[in-house]
Amino acid sequence: MDDFGNVDVGAKISKINAAGLINLLILELWKEAYKHSRDGMLSKWNACLNCLWMEFAGDVEPGSEQEKDFKEIQNRLIATGSLTKNKVSGFSEPEQSELVKSARQYLILMDKSVFLKRLQNKQGKGTAYREDSDDYLD
Repeated sequence: MDDFGNVDVGAKISKINAAGLINLLILELWKEAYKHSRDGMLSKWNACLNCLWMEFAGDVEPGSEQEKDFKEIQNRLIATGSLTKNKVSGFSEPEQSELVKSARQYLILMDKSVFLKRLQNKQGKGTAYREDSDDYLD
Protein backbone atom coordinates (compact mmCIF):
# COMPACT_ATOMS: atom_id res chain seq x y z
CA MET A 1 0.00 0.00 0.00
CA ASP A 2 1.38 3.42 -0.87
CA ASP A 3 1.09 6.69 1.07
CA PHE A 4 -2.29 7.40 -0.54
CA GLY A 5 -3.95 4.13 0.50
CA ASN A 6 -3.69 2.46 -2.90
CA VAL A 7 -2.97 -1.25 -2.86
CA ASP A 8 -0.12 -2.46 -5.02
CA VAL A 9 -1.83 -4.77 -7.52
CA GLY A 10 1.30 -6.90 -7.63
CA ALA A 11 1.20 -7.53 -3.87
CA LYS A 12 0.18 -11.02 -2.83
CA ILE A 13 -2.25 -11.22 0.06
CA SER A 14 -3.47 -14.54 1.39
CA LYS A 15 -7.20 -15.14 1.00
CA ILE A 16 -7.12 -17.53 3.93
CA ASN A 17 -6.45 -16.59 7.53
CA ALA A 18 -4.74 -19.70 8.85
CA ALA A 19 -5.39 -18.87 12.52
CA GLY A 20 -8.60 -20.91 12.61
CA LEU A 21 -6.94 -23.89 10.98
CA ILE A 22 -3.98 -23.67 13.34
CA ASN A 23 -6.33 -23.55 16.33
CA LEU A 24 -8.10 -26.68 15.08
CA LEU A 25 -4.76 -28.48 14.70
CA ILE A 26 -3.71 -27.42 18.20
CA LEU A 27 -7.06 -28.61 19.60
CA GLU A 28 -6.67 -32.01 17.93
CA LEU A 29 -3.11 -32.39 19.19
CA TRP A 30 -4.20 -31.62 22.77
CA LYS A 31 -7.06 -34.13 22.47
CA GLU A 32 -4.65 -36.82 21.28
CA ALA A 33 -2.10 -35.91 23.96
CA TYR A 34 -4.71 -36.25 26.72
CA LYS A 35 -5.87 -39.59 25.33
CA HIS A 36 -2.33 -40.95 25.22
CA SER A 37 -1.60 -39.70 28.75
CA ARG A 38 -4.71 -41.48 30.07
CA ASP A 39 -3.79 -44.67 28.20
CA GLY A 40 -0.21 -44.62 29.51
CA MET A 41 1.21 -44.36 25.99
CA LEU A 42 4.11 -42.13 26.98
CA SER A 43 5.90 -42.18 23.63
CA LYS A 44 2.76 -41.11 21.73
CA TRP A 45 1.97 -38.50 24.39
CA ASN A 46 5.47 -37.11 24.00
CA ALA A 47 5.15 -37.06 20.20
CA CYS A 48 1.95 -34.99 20.45
CA LEU A 49 3.63 -32.58 22.86
CA ASN A 50 6.57 -32.23 20.46
CA CYS A 51 4.13 -31.39 17.65
CA LEU A 52 2.56 -28.74 19.87
CA TRP A 53 6.01 -27.32 20.57
CA MET A 54 6.61 -27.08 16.82
CA GLU A 55 3.40 -25.05 16.47
CA PHE A 56 4.35 -22.68 19.29
CA ALA A 57 8.09 -22.49 18.60
CA GLY A 58 7.54 -20.34 15.51
CA ASP A 59 6.70 -17.48 17.88
CA VAL A 60 9.58 -18.20 20.28
CA GLU A 61 12.83 -16.31 19.85
CA PRO A 62 15.87 -18.57 19.38
CA GLY A 63 17.88 -18.67 22.60
CA SER A 64 14.98 -17.28 24.67
CA GLU A 65 14.11 -18.45 28.18
CA GLN A 66 11.13 -20.31 26.74
CA GLU A 67 13.36 -22.26 24.37
CA LYS A 68 15.84 -22.99 27.16
CA ASP A 69 13.03 -24.15 29.47
CA PHE A 70 11.67 -26.50 26.81
CA LYS A 71 15.12 -27.96 26.14
CA GLU A 72 15.65 -28.46 29.89
CA ILE A 73 12.43 -30.48 30.08
CA GLN A 74 13.52 -32.47 27.02
CA ASN A 75 16.90 -33.22 28.61
CA ARG A 76 15.25 -34.38 31.85
CA LEU A 77 13.07 -36.75 29.83
CA ILE A 78 15.97 -38.05 27.73
CA ALA A 79 17.96 -38.73 30.89
CA THR A 80 15.31 -41.25 32.01
CA GLY A 81 15.90 -43.50 28.99
CA SER A 82 13.46 -44.79 26.40
CA LEU A 83 9.82 -44.05 27.09
CA THR A 84 7.80 -46.90 28.55
CA LYS A 85 4.34 -48.01 27.46
CA ASN A 86 2.85 -48.79 30.88
CA LYS A 87 1.24 -51.92 29.47
CA VAL A 88 1.38 -55.27 31.21
CA SER A 89 1.59 -58.22 28.86
CA GLY A 90 0.22 -61.56 29.97
CA PHE A 91 0.31 -62.28 33.67
CA SER A 92 3.76 -60.89 34.40
CA GLU A 93 4.18 -57.86 36.62
CA PRO A 94 6.55 -55.11 35.53
CA GLU A 95 9.82 -54.72 37.40
CA GLN A 96 9.82 -52.15 40.23
CA SER A 97 12.55 -50.20 38.43
CA GLU A 98 10.31 -49.93 35.34
CA LEU A 99 7.42 -48.66 37.46
CA VAL A 100 9.64 -45.98 39.01
CA LYS A 101 11.02 -45.01 35.58
CA SER A 102 7.52 -44.80 34.13
CA ALA A 103 6.31 -42.64 37.04
CA ARG A 104 9.24 -40.26 36.56
CA GLN A 105 8.58 -40.02 32.85
CA TYR A 106 4.90 -39.41 33.43
CA LEU A 107 5.65 -36.53 35.80
CA ILE A 108 8.12 -34.98 33.36
CA LEU A 109 5.54 -35.24 30.57
CA MET A 110 3.04 -33.53 32.86
CA ASP A 111 5.57 -30.72 33.35
CA LYS A 112 6.02 -30.53 29.59
CA SER A 113 2.25 -30.37 29.06
CA VAL A 114 1.80 -27.58 31.61
CA PHE A 115 4.73 -25.66 30.14
CA LEU A 116 3.22 -25.90 26.65
CA LYS A 117 -0.28 -24.95 27.86
CA ARG A 118 1.13 -21.86 29.60
CA LEU A 119 3.14 -20.98 26.49
CA GLN A 120 0.02 -21.39 24.36
CA ASN A 121 -1.90 -19.01 26.62
CA LYS A 122 0.97 -16.50 26.76
CA GLN A 123 1.07 -16.45 22.96
CA GLY A 124 -2.67 -15.82 22.79
CA LYS A 125 -3.32 -19.18 21.13
CA GLY A 126 -5.24 -20.57 24.07
CA THR A 127 -7.24 -19.01 26.85
CA ALA A 128 -8.05 -15.38 26.12
CA TYR A 129 -8.49 -12.96 28.97
CA ARG A 130 -10.55 -9.81 28.57
CA GLU A 131 -8.61 -6.61 29.16
CA ASP A 132 -9.95 -3.13 29.92
CA SER A 133 -8.29 -1.86 26.75
CA ASP A 134 -10.54 -4.22 24.72
CA ASP A 135 -13.60 -2.11 25.58
CA TYR A 136 -12.74 0.66 23.15
CA LEU A 137 -13.42 -1.73 20.25
CA ASP A 138 -16.99 -2.50 21.38
